[in-house]
Amino acid sequence: MDRTMTGITLVTGASRGLGRSTALAIARSGGDVILTYQSRRAEAEAVVAEIQAAGRQAAALQLDVGDVSSFAAFTERLRTALREGWRRDRFDHLVNNAGHGDMATIGQTSEAQFDALVNVHFKGVYFLTEALLPLIADGGRIVNLSSGLTRMAYPGFAAYAAVKGAVEVLTRYLAKELGGRGIAVNTVAPGAIETDFLGGAVRDTPDLNQSFAGMTALGRVGLPDDIGRMIASLLSEDNRWINAQRIEVSGGQGI
Repeated sequence: MDRTMTGITLVTGASRGLGRSTALAIARSGGDVILTYQSRRAEAEAVVAEIQAAGRQAAALQLDVGDVSSFAAFTERLRTALREGWRRDRFDHLVNNAGHGDMATIGQTSEAQFDALVNVHFKGVYFLTEALLPLIADGGRIVNLSSGLTRMAYPGFAAYAAVKGAVEVLTRYLAKELGGRGIAVNTVAPGAIETDFLGGAVRDTPDLNQSFAGMTALGRVGLPDDIGRMIASLLSEDNRWINAQRIEVSGGQGI
């Protein structure tokens, strides 16, 4: 195990996909993890078990990042988990990963689709971070997940990419406002990845997979560990001077 990390990281939406990979990469690097899940409790508990098997401490808490009204109660449950599991009042890193995909052209996007994307990917990130700021240790880190689609326009992702673009702007403002506490804030923007995003479209549709691979300098689409390991490295002491940046992790997609 490469123990380049210490402390506790909260990763939202870590029962599967990029969140799961991030949580496991953090554990392999020597960090403890509190992960959230919306409805997949069994899968979240399986991730906790994997982290514990790696010799690190972990806990799973239910959270709907699209429901701002639940954040106060979640914050109290997190306080309890920190005190009972770690005898601490604060955690060190926040990874705002939880999200979902929705593909529709501008002319076909419904208000319900738009609102769901805003609530989960932007409003939820904004107000969850605000609610958790008193619990984040000075000198800590925040990583917000964006998308390569804020740089590359691909038909059908206008609303999704727009809210991710808002997160990128928010990241810079957070970095500015939290600098006095020594908290670094960055955005990680993955390219096309083999996850269950959009029902596993990139992973399970050979033509789509090959299409995105053809757009990528390294000749393939990404894997969850390509992102999880990068986020874990960003949280390590080796990268403490990186701040207010958008870091695309796409293998050179669309260059």
